[in-house]
Amino acid sequence: MKRKIAFISEHASPLATLGGVDSGGQNVYVGELAKHLVSQGYEIDIFTRWDNSNLPMVINWVNDIRVIHIEAGPVEVMEKEKLYEHMPEFTSNMISFITKENISYGLIHANFWMSAMVAADIKKVLNIPFVVTFHALGYIRKIHQGNNDKFPEERIDIERKIVEEADQIIAECPQDKEDLIQYYDAKTEKITIIPCGFNPNEFYPMDKMLARMVLNIDCNEFVVLQLGRMVPRKGIDNVISAVGRLKKLASPIRLVVVGGETDNIETETNPEINRLRDIAAEEDVLDCITFAGRKKRDILKYYYAAADVFVTTPWYEPFGITPLESMACGTPVIGSNVGGIKYSVEDGKTGFLVEPNDPEMLALKMYDMFNDPALLKTMRKNALKRVNALFTWSKVSEMMASLYERTLLLNPVYRMDEDEALNFIDESFEQVVDTVIKTKQLLAVPTLRAATMMANCFRKNKKVLVCGNGGSAAESLHFVAELVGRFEIAKRQALPAIALTADTATITAWSNDVGYEDVFARQVEAYGQKGDILFCFSTSGQSVNVINAMKVALEKNMYVIAMTGKDGGAMSLYAHVNLIIPSDSTQRIQEMHLHLLHTLCSLIEDKLFKNKIRVKTSVKTHLVSEKVNAKYSLSTNTKYNGHA
Repeated sequence: MKRKIAFISEHASPLATLGGVDSGGQNVYVGELAKHLVSQGYEIDIFTRWDNSNLPMVINWVNDIRVIHIEAGPVEVMEKEKLYEHMPEFTSNMISFITKENISYGLIHANFWMSAMVAADIKKVLNIPFVVTFHALGYIRKIHQGNNDKFPEERIDIERKIVEEADQIIAECPQDKEDLIQYYDAKTEKITIIPCGFNPNEFYPMDKMLARMVLNIDCNEFVVLQLGRMVPRKGIDNVISAVGRLKKLASPIRLVVVGGETDNIETETNPEINRLRDIAAEEDVLDCITFAGRKKRDILKYYYAAADVFVTTPWYEPFGITPLESMACGTPVIGSNVGGIKYSVEDGKTGFLVEPNDPEMLALKMYDMFNDPALLKTMRKNALKRVNALFTWSKVSEMMASLYERTLLLNPVYRMDEDEALNFIDESFEQVVDTVIKTKQLLAVPTLRAATMMANCFRKNKKVLVCGNGGSAAESLHFVAELVGRFEIAKRQALPAIALTADTATITAWSNDVGYEDVFARQVEAYGQKGDILFCFSTSGQSVNVINAMKVALEKNMYVIAMTGKDGGAMSLYAHVNLIIPSDSTQRIQEMHLHLLHTLCSLIEDKLFKNKIRVKTSVKTHLVSEKVNAKYSLSTNTKYNGHA
């Protein structure tokens, strides 16, 4: 039985086209988090304001996620600063929808202060607990924007009330937590730091020259990328001024600015673009700036990969997803030393941190990168290591699911009664049975092939190396213990298998000094030989360090077996045998991994030792029989002779 969660994101729908004034990081956050929470066993309904009459009220977006449009004000696009007066209508219509559909939500996750205002009112009526991600705080925004902040004056007082009434508060970075405590008197025990993330299926390293060919960017230029919403607080004017200074020191350079209301810069209506053009003309850099306009999300990875450095210097940024996306593509970041950016960017290692509105310092840091290719290369490696270790949506969703469950435990009203608990147990078993049946249908032949491959490997006095991360690391140790020790057959010889996850000294030293993405590859390089097998565990099939180990194994003419789940991920491209569990649930995948692990052990032992045991048993039985017959014959003869 999946737990139902309601998201509220009043102005930021996951269906919106990104890049506009009010479409950016929050839209991505809501959509990606919902998708990844589904794999954690949740069903998600996302409530957002109805702003397009061509869209139906309810859209079945992706598996177990619905987008529900709630009428609040006219059904048309409105600036988010003007939505406050329509939130009572949003609350009323959302309550009507929930009661009419008779939906039992365990929790509401509110995104932004107006969504939290709705969630707080719904809690009073329907007793549904709520957690909140503010995404931006009115007090901090007011400090940086002053009179340019167009939100109503009541915002800060409403946020303080929300901080008191929320069951839990999600801070996106340490600075966010400090601000909540200092300016809103938030209780420390109610705050959990959970960052934003990136999707490694969407953003990943690629060849720079290929990316530039796709985008028609000169391969000889030093390319600086700015990507995001076209609003003054993003500090794009600061980047343009810095490029004006860099142009005097380095050549050839190009600043590519991605974002806007349209994908055709000639028809762009955003006034910020015109302001930036004027600044570029004053700085005499119009000739080396490309305003690319708004781009579809599937194109963004080419821009990140084509750049030598990504620059983002806003005055204020609660978190900022674009630095993560850039680092995921292997591009270092120069960012403002503010908010979430100073958390995601490691100064001097994955890029540089600078003060906002300091074009002189920004230009010097860009020049350091221009002038030192070795530094750029090191920063690329460090960026990939950091972002994959800390900021994937999979990791974020695991942290969020943990917070949800803690919150629900503190609300006894929402603990399952006995009937619900029994139904939950029943459905859990049904899910297991369903996964077992599908796995049996799909993986019988590949499992036999994997067992045969491993048995042949051991016959030839070769060995098996096993690796995986997290729960898969535990499976690796388990598998090796059964092979080296025994599974079903006692007193059989040990089989040579090594768990690459077990060498703590090597893993910690190499990951600390060089990079976690190569901790397994390094060991395969040391231990692997032609004809050996590398056996890899991963629920997602996307583990970078495992993929790197597979590549090294193939270079050494080893065989590779991958036990994964979901769609097999990138790992499926490098394996001779793929054992892909047909499920998107991490729990079900891990359960099937354990079952297949035991099945492989039985098959391997049968192929290597059962015949020997049969032969030994047959010989032993024959010898015993001979002795018995001889003894019987002797005694018979004695008796016979005695009688004689």
